[in-house]
Parts: sequence; C-alpha cells; structure tokens
Amino acid sequence: MKLLIKSIITGGLLVFFIYATAQSLAKVQEADETRASYRSSFNRSDFSLKDQSPFHSRRLRQAPDDDGQGETEISYKEEKLEEKGNEIRECSQGLVLPLWLPQKNISLGDRLIRGFVYFVILVYLFVGVSIIADRFMAAIEAITSIERTVVVRGPNNEKKTMSVRIWNETVANLTLMALGSSAPEILLSVIEIYAKDFESGDLGPGTIVGSAAYNLFMIIAVCMIWIPAGEVRRIRHLRVFIVTAAFSIFAYVWLWVILSVTSPGIIEVWEALVTLLFFPITVIWAYIAERRMLVYKYMDKNFRVNKRGTVVAGEHDQVEMDAEKGRHPLSVGFQSTRNSDAEAFDEARREYITVLSELRQKYPEAELEQLEMMAQEQVISRGNKSRAFYRVQATRKMVGSGNLMRKIQERAHSDLTEVKASLQASEEDDEDEQPTRVYFEPGHYTVMENCGEFEVRIVRRGDIHSYSTVEYETQDGTAIAGTDFIGKKGTLCFPPGVDEQRFKIEVIDDDIFEEDECFYIRLFNPSENVILAVPQIATVMILDDDHAGIFAFTDSFFETSESVGLYEVTVMRYSGARGTVIVPYWTEDETAVGGKDFEPVRGELIFENNETEKNFEVLILEESSYEKDVSFKVHIGIPRLAPDDELQAKIQEVEKKNTKDLTELDRILLLSKPRNGELSTSHIRIRESKEFRATVDKLVAKANTSAVLGTSSWKEQFKDALTVIPADESEFDDADEDVEEVVPSCLSYISHFVCLFWKVLFAFVPPTNISGGYVTFLVSITVIGIITAVIGDAASYFGCALNIKDSVTAILFVALGTSIPDTFASMIAAKHDEGADNCIGNVTGSNAVNVFLGIGLAWSIASIYHMSHGGTFNVEPGTIGFAVGLFVAEALVAIAVIMSRRWNKNIGAELGGPRGSKYFCASILVFLWVFYVTICTLEAYDIIRI
Repeated sequence: MKLLIKSIITGGLLVFFIYATAQSLAKVQEADETRASYRSSFNRSDFSLKDQSPFHSRRLRQAPDDDGQGETEISYKEEKLEEKGNEIRECSQGLVLPLWLPQKNISLGDRLIRGFVYFVILVYLFVGVSIIADRFMAAIEAITSIERTVVVRGPNNEKKTMSVRIWNETVANLTLMALGSSAPEILLSVIEIYAKDFESGDLGPGTIVGSAAYNLFMIIAVCMIWIPAGEVRRIRHLRVFIVTAAFSIFAYVWLWVILSVTSPGIIEVWEALVTLLFFPITVIWAYIAERRMLVYKYMDKNFRVNKRGTVVAGEHDQVEMDAEKGRHPLSVGFQSTRNSDAEAFDEARREYITVLSELRQKYPEAELEQLEMMAQEQVISRGNKSRAFYRVQATRKMVGSGNLMRKIQERAHSDLTEVKASLQASEEDDEDEQPTRVYFEPGHYTVMENCGEFEVRIVRRGDIHSYSTVEYETQDGTAIAGTDFIGKKGTLCFPPGVDEQRFKIEVIDDDIFEEDECFYIRLFNPSENVILAVPQIATVMILDDDHAGIFAFTDSFFETSESVGLYEVTVMRYSGARGTVIVPYWTEDETAVGGKDFEPVRGELIFENNETEKNFEVLILEESSYEKDVSFKVHIGIPRLAPDDELQAKIQEVEKKNTKDLTELDRILLLSKPRNGELSTSHIRIRESKEFRATVDKLVAKANTSAVLGTSSWKEQFKDALTVIPADESEFDDADEDVEEVVPSCLSYISHFVCLFWKVLFAFVPPTNISGGYVTFLVSITVIGIITAVIGDAASYFGCALNIKDSVTAILFVALGTSIPDTFASMIAAKHDEGADNCIGNVTGSNAVNVFLGIGLAWSIASIYHMSHGGTFNVEPGTIGFAVGLFVAEALVAIAVIMSRRWNKNIGAELGGPRGSKYFCASILVFLWVFYVTICTLEAYDIIRI
C-alpha cells in the first residue's frame, strides 16, 4: 500500500517534470540557435533594411548610428521571441540565495546540471523546513495545552476542581495548528511580495492554490484507502466541517471575484483587507458551529434517553457514535447547556478507569503501580491526538528521528513517579503541618485473665522533632487494682525523632468464675506544645478464662477500600476463653455482588483454648472504579464446642440431669456454653481507593501530548539530534505489549546523517518549556521564514534554469514539497484516530486559512504600499485566475464525493468502508488532482487557451 501511494505521488511528479523540462529546453535550444543565426547573418553584413517591415525599419531608424543597427535588430528579435512565449531571459537575483553566474550563453548541459542542483537544494530545504516545523508544532502544542483550574458542580451538587485547556480545539486547529502546517506557504507568499518590490508574483499564490488542490484531492484520497480493512472513520464535528468546507470554496471564489470581476487586474486595499478579515470570520463561525451557539442550537435536534430514562438533547454525530459503541454518555440537561469542560474531564477519567480495568483483567498478577503506568501509556497513545502530534510524528519518521512511543512510555513512568511522590509529599506535609499529638494506639485492649502481662502502646504524631513528655496512670473500672490487675503510674518521654513508647501492665489470675471486667488507662499532663488526641483513654477488657465465651464481630459496620485486596474480618471471643469452639461464617450480597465486587466465602473458625480472636479473609475485587460505594453482609452462626473438647463432655453430663437436681456450679457450667453476642451480623462497605482516586485525577490532568512533543532542556535537544532512533511501525499499537528494542536500520542511519546538519542547527532553538512554548514559537517561525525565503529563491532559479514558469513550479514542486509531511501526518491520523476530523476537517480549514491569511496578508501589505506611493497593486489574473476557477469546480465535485460516502447506507463514513467503493472514490479524487495539474500546466504554456 505504501509503495502504491508513493508511486502515485512520485509518478505524477516525474511525468510533469519530464514533460515541462523537455518542452522548455526544446524551446530554449531553438531560441539559442535562432539567436546564433541572427548574429551570424549580421557578422556577414548581409542585413538589408528592405527585407524588414515598416515597424522594423522604424526601430532601426531610431538607432543613433550605423554601428548600433545590428545590435538593435538582435535586441528586437530577442524581444519578439519573448513575446512568443519562449521566455529566453536571464535569472534575476533572489532575496537570499546567490545567483549562479554566468547567465548568458548557457548550454543545454549547463541548464540541466543547474536544474538538477537547484532541485536537490529544494528537496534539502524542504527537509529542513519540515524539521523546524517539528519544533514549531511542538511549541504550538505546548501553547494550546495551557490549562486553567475551574470549579464545577457534580451530579450531587458537590464542587469539583479540575484543569481544562484554555484553547478551544476548533479555534486551535484553525489558528495555530493551521499556521503550523501552512507556515511555509503563507510566509512564501509574503516574502515574495517583499522580494519583488511589492509587485505580484506567481510563486506564492501558485503554491497556495497548488497546495490546496493537493490537500483536498490527494491527501483525502490516500487517507480514504489507508483505513484498515473493515473499518471506517466519520467526521465527528460535522457542523465545523461544513463551515470550513464552505469557506475553503468561498475563499477561491472570492479570489476569482477580486481578480476578474470587481477590479480586473487590480487589487484594491479594501479587497485585500476584506480577504484578510475573512480569516477571523472563519474561525469565529466555526467556533459558533462547534459550540452550537446562535442559530445552531435550533438546528439538527436529536434526542436520546439517559440512564435515568429522561429524554435529553444530543449531537447527531455523538448519538450515532454512542449507539454504535453501546455507550451511555454522561448527560445533564440539554446539549446547549451542559458543561463541556466537565464532560471532557469526566470522559478522560472514564477512559483511564476503563483502560485500567481492562489491564487488570489481562494481567491479574501485576502490581497496581505497574498497571497504572501501563494505563497511562495507553491513555496517551490510544487517545485522539492533535494535528501537531501527527505532524511531528510523520516528520520524525521521515528524517530518522524514530517515533514517539518511547517518549510516551518514559512520560508515563515519569508522570506516575511524580504523582506518587506528590501524593506522598502531600500526606507528609499535611502530617507535618498538624500539631504534635499523643494518643493510644490502639485504644482498646482485650486480654485473658491468665495472660500474665500485656504491652500498651502510645504514639506521637505531627511534629516529632522536639522533646515531649506525657504522664499516664491506671484507673479502676469493674476490675479492681490489686485484685484483678496491678495498678501503674508513670511518665513517658519522647526524645526528638521518636514517635512511640510502650509499657507493660500485669494481670492477676484466679480460679474463680467472673464476668468480664475492665479498667482504664489515661494520659494526662502533656508537655508544652503537645495535645492529647483521641483516644487519650484506653480501655482494657479482662476476659475470664473459665468458660467458653461469647462470639461477635467487633463492630456492626466496616469500611474498606476496593484496592485493599484481602480484607480481614475479626471475630472476638469474650466472657470466657475455655475450650475449643467452632464458629461458622458466611457472606451475603447486598449492593455489592459476589463474584463482581468480592469473592463469596463460607467456612468455620476454630477457636482453640484461651484463644480470643480469629480472622477470616474476604477477597475484595478491584474494578478501579472512581466512585464505588457498595456493601455486603458477613454473618457468624451459632458457635459450638468441638466434639472432643473436655468442657463439652462435662456439659453433656450436666444436661442429662434433672433440672431440680442441678447445683449452682452446674447452672454456671450450662451458662458457660458458647453463644453469639449482639453483633453476629456486620456490614462491610467497599469504597473507591482514595489514593487511586487522587492518582486518576492527577494523571488525567497530565494526560496530554504536549510534554511528549516538547523538550525540557538544550541538553535533551542536542542528545536527540545526535542520536539515531529506529522507527517502529507499531508506534500506536496497544501500549501494554512489550516494545522490543529495535536496532536502527540502514535507512535510519542514512536519513539521520543526511538530516544531521538541520537537526544540530535547530537544536539551538529554545526548549518548549521556556515561557510555555512562546519563545520556541517566535524563534521557530523566524527560522521558517528565513528558510522559506531561500526556498523561494531556489524554486525561482530552478524554474529559470529549466525554463519552467513560476506558476508551474509552484503548483508542481513547491506545493508538493510543503505538503508531503502533511500527507504522512494525515495517514497516521486516519489509521489511529476514532474520527476523520484530523484528516478531512483540517484539510478544508487549512485551505481556507491559506487564502485568507497567506494571500490576504501579502496583498494587504502590497496594496497599502502602492496606495501610499500613489499607485495601484496590479495582479494579472492569468494562470492564477484560471487555476482558482478550475479548483473551485473540482472542489465541489470532491466535497460531493466525500459527503455521498457519508450518506450512503452501505458505507456511512467519509473514510474507509468496502474495498471497492473506497478505491473507486479515491481514484476519482486522484483523477481530479492529475487533471487539475495537467490543465493548469498546459494553460500556463498557452498549449490550450481558455
């Protein structure tokens, strides 16, 4: 497929180059022979006045003397040859590039050599302007990626803070992005005006018209067949496309009007200024259409049902795309009133969560941090890119600078590391900012009567860099000091950097059955700058070890994060710990569904003798949901003593007795059977991970391509300039696949060394992180202007050497040279974007901008200059007017072909579709371009006359 596309482009170029060169050089050689014969006849002195016409005689009679008659006649004959269209002329000095001397008596071989050298120079200059345009587009991406913080209200009226881009996508595409891709054509038109002393030329306008034809016909044709089999691409912002397409055709109609109708051959100041004024009008109108403002909100109404069953308004294209994908977009009210910034942020967030969920299913054993990095790669690589991204990617592939996949991976890893560090630092800062706090951790202790002694832990949080003290003492409860435990009192010291202290308390064991008892430990009298936090009183429960006990959960409600993995549920045993007890447990669905939110469990806990606490685990399934809030129940059943337990045998003997015969000890023994407490059922609430939520918000806010395209230092730029990076054909495949290290090919090395001069030179351009990319923008456009001036000179010399008219040189060579990078950028965009906006919409927008800004600015400068000097700015309609008229007619046909594919039920899209239909439509567009170039060339050489 690539070979076919390259063959079409190269073949057309070579055919017309050979044709134009052969015709021109034949005329040059004929003219040189004619001139030589005239000079030979004059040298033989056989010239006679009677052989000349009266007009010739008048020219000769005006000669000052006989010695000048021969030269006068030669001059006349040469002028007549020029009038006949042979254009035997000497090349004029250019603006920047020195002229190749001499210019007189040049042989055919010399002309061919000079033409070849100028052609090579042109190609090398086109490579250079493409590389600096790479930096220029990176600066534009950095500028249009500038964000602002906004506060919006969510579905529950809660406030959310998010970052949104300042630049509207449509406005950015029609202003800075269009300027970035069309800067050489626009600057060439302006520079040519200055180089020709504010007189009109054919090179600048011809390049703009030729580039428009190539963009509309050839780029769309290539993209149409470049879509993978079975896939289609639709224009998502159809209203914007209609506006830009209408203005792109109107732009050339307007050119024809001012050239041939209102003031034929003269461009007045108001005509030039109105042409320039149409540029902001186009941008504003497209913005209005994209935002559905003014009359657009009453047009093309479509409705859909949201999740609540409410009918709401929606965009026609979006409704269809949602129906195709089975999605239910977030809708709040009518389309005209919904907050697009909030929706864009939510959509990006949902995309990140969806990708992370897919990766978790694909790699269940992977760590969450690794999955987050892979998801960040895919969010950047799979999402829709800007026009700048594809242009830079295409340029780098052509000049041996590799692809952006590696930078995307590095960026994802860097972003995740930065986010994690930021979150950790934020937590530490929050902790450090709080005052010094001292409290028990934990605040509740449960110990057996026969434990001997247990350890109590006090922690210090906040600022721990100073010396702190706090006193403690025990207090009686139902447990009495000296009878049930040994009372204690003392002072705890926290040296700088120490965040916890421990001490032990002894429990007294006896053989008397008692109910569970408790006592307390309190903290008091902290040192200066220390506060006592909750819990500042710890409760100690002493469990009697003479009976089986009561079993219950520690709380009726638990809350956990979905990222916890295995969640431990604790069952406590109190009021006795004697004997081996079996306690059944199980889970029950509520809003949380077993198998989806958690793994259902059922089993039995076995409490050994004197064991007071047992845990069972529930696996929480992580869906990486941003706002998850579901719950399920856990139950414990009726506990029972193990069949082989000694206590069970004693209880069974007592149960055989008559109730009247039971002693007090027997009754106490029966009461000591294990039983459930009040909390035999508990609810577990699963909520989203706060860390995950914070990570998602931060990564989504950073998920743009400006940092991938841009550079942060001169060191990075020179390193990239001197490094050969292989071009990976799978640069936009799923980022979860391992990208193998590829050795640069021979072609990569050749491309690198050919372009090394430009790469090193443009590494001196300031990095994009300086002043948000504005410095890079200004320096890059200045360099593009300088190179474009050289391109103008080289193109003019090239045409002059081979006797090719500037209008033909512009349409054939310069237009193609400036449009080839856009061709490959559009091919990448067509393959990897969900829509066709970056392929088709940007073509029509760029064509309109080229005329309104490129020709409008140049002609405004020239017309104002001539008006200030009392003259007029003259522009002969000639080939430009003819080319404009022909382009308008063919553009209408092309737009009709494109839209018919969209409305065709079997295709339903502008790009892709069935193999036969897309090749048929693409061949029509290719024919339109070939026909356009052929007719314009023939008309320029007066082979056909219109």
